[in-house]
Amino acid sequence: MSQSQELYDKAVKLMPAGVNSPVRAFRSVGGTPIFMDRGKGAYITDVDGNSYLDFCGSWGPLILGHCHPAVTAAITEVVSRGWTFGTPVREEVELAGLIIEKLKAVEMVRFVNSGTEAVMSAIRLARGFTGRDRVLKFRGCYHGHVDYLLVDAGSGLATFGTASSDGVPEDFVKLTATMDLDDLQGLETLFKEMGHELACVAIESVPANNGLLIQSREYVQKLRSLCDEYGVLLVFDEVLAGFRMPEVMGYEHYGVIPDLVTLGKVIGGGMPVGAYGGRKEIMSKISPLGGVYQAGTLSGNPVAMAAGYATLKTYFQEDVPGQIEKLGAHLDAGVASVLKDLTNIGFLRLGSLFWFYFNAPEPPRRADAISSQGGAVYKELHRFMLDRGMYMAPSSYEVGFLNTAMTQNDLDRFLDVLDQAKKEKIIS
Repeated sequence: MSQSQELYDKAVKLMPAGVNSPVRAFRSVGGTPIFMDRGKGAYITDVDGNSYLDFCGSWGPLILGHCHPAVTAAITEVVSRGWTFGTPVREEVELAGLIIEKLKAVEMVRFVNSGTEAVMSAIRLARGFTGRDRVLKFRGCYHGHVDYLLVDAGSGLATFGTASSDGVPEDFVKLTATMDLDDLQGLETLFKEMGHELACVAIESVPANNGLLIQSREYVQKLRSLCDEYGVLLVFDEVLAGFRMPEVMGYEHYGVIPDLVTLGKVIGGGMPVGAYGGRKEIMSKISPLGGVYQAGTLSGNPVAMAAGYATLKTYFQEDVPGQIEKLGAHLDAGVASVLKDLTNIGFLRLGSLFWFYFNAPEPPRRADAISSQGGAVYKELHRFMLDRGMYMAPSSYEVGFLNTAMTQNDLDRFLDVLDQAKKEKIIS
């Protein structure tokens, strides 16, 4: 029996499904979750000594790869002095300064401990700033496990929400409206019906938790103009896509400036972190300057701040977006060659995010356009790739991540295995 299997057998007796985040349970791809022991560069090694080319990257933070020397040194130096104080620290000032310098949408920033916390706090701030209660979100966008954002729509375009998780009272989601992405007419209709009631619209800048649903510039720019017309704050959730775009941020990709931005993952270099920021007039409403309360014992933790600062400093000094585009172009060409005569699988990449989609003539832009049958194909593909040293997300709805520790030779190995999957009719 493998050590991963032994650990998992113990874990299921101690934790729900043996995991601390649902997708890790491998329920949609089958098999036993693999327990990792260490990582270096583009590779991770499990407790049984098997190594994998890692396209998960801790679900996004590790854009420089595992154990990057600059990030490792920054963490080690801080830990040698103390890893938490509950007071202001130099490291949070340094990271805040770098974020504000580089992101034109952010004039002030507040650090928290997760992306979920960042979105929750940003929406509270939007409600406090506007004096309105209603929120609009989009199907196919994930904003963490905040109660009032775990919502499906009722019948009709703009009805009260219905909770999509047990344990969320229906009253918690009644002020959350949902609609499909990529629907210009529906967007205009919704704003006419309730625009003056909306505190904010929350949208993933590049929806990447339910497929890679890249929106048109026309659609996002229309959303920006409607928010301006009706006095609604536009909240861009950049937790996943931020710093993974050719233009650095997702909002830059569409040519808009949101009112509030939520950040996470890359800004912590792999440590637990989140942040929200925006215009000074809005951020000044946060306690103790204003009446919108938000606090956190470990917010601005020096270890997370130092890891994030080292990551972003390296990111800008070494032109990480440029490096990623070179890798991405190589991957694009290779995948196109492998898939050129196949009909049931497609490939989409933007920046360092990529996704395989199934049974569709073109990349989907909304959640209901994703084939429900794709999961079965991906399950077989995932196991085939995993058995040959390729660690991909254990869900057909999740994206893959490139990082600068990868080389063209690494990607050629991936392409060779993908070609084997084609020859063995795993994909067709």
